[in-house]
Amino acid sequence: MTDGLTDTSLGHDDRIIRESGIDARIASIIAPAVAGAGFRLVRVRLSGQNGLTLQIMAERPDGTMTVEDCEALSQAISPALDVDDPIEKNYNLEVSSPGIDRPLVRKSDFVEWQGCLAKFETSQLVAERKRFRGRIAAADDHGVTVDRDAPGYGEAPSVVIPYEMLAEAHLVLTDDLVRDALSRDNRAKKDARKRRRGDDKDNVGPAGE
Repeated sequence: MTDGLTDTSLGHDDRIIRESGIDARIASIIAPAVAGAGFRLVRVRLSGQNGLTLQIMAERPDGTMTVEDCEALSQAISPALDVDDPIEKNYNLEVSSPGIDRPLVRKSDFVEWQGCLAKFETSQLVAERKRFRGRIAAADDHGVTVDRDAPGYGEAPSVVIPYEMLAEAHLVLTDDLVRDALSRDNRAKKDARKRRRGDDKDNVGPAGE
């Protein structure tokens, strides 16, 4: 985890922004399978798009999520959904990565993407508003500081949003974000390949075995 924030185990849902209603029920059903398969849950959303679509966003702890990972996770969570059967109608299951303009759901997300442009929505008024757009200036265990993109007349240029007030947050797609995201993804994939090579070497026995 990122320095300065409380570390959590993979099996613990440390998200500060979570679902409600049927989405929350589905999240509770699949959470153990998601963690058991080695992934972190980002978001669950059931929508009426193309009939009914159940979208599961997830990622590995290092932030990567390949097509093969999506297929593996789909196979891991399908049995749990079949047993509990929380959706009465037929639906399409869609497992995906969070994407470049990703939702921010953990405290560590706000630290990881510090300096990036994001949109925020709060459950209650904060500085006389419920919607904000600006760059993530800082984040700690209590809240996120946002440098407003275009503060109104008389408004402070920065605002601190307590985590408990956040209803939704996601990155805004910009050219800088695309370059940053691609760079991060390439570094994560290189690190993953190095780890796999290291594991392969550790599993090789003495000659002749």
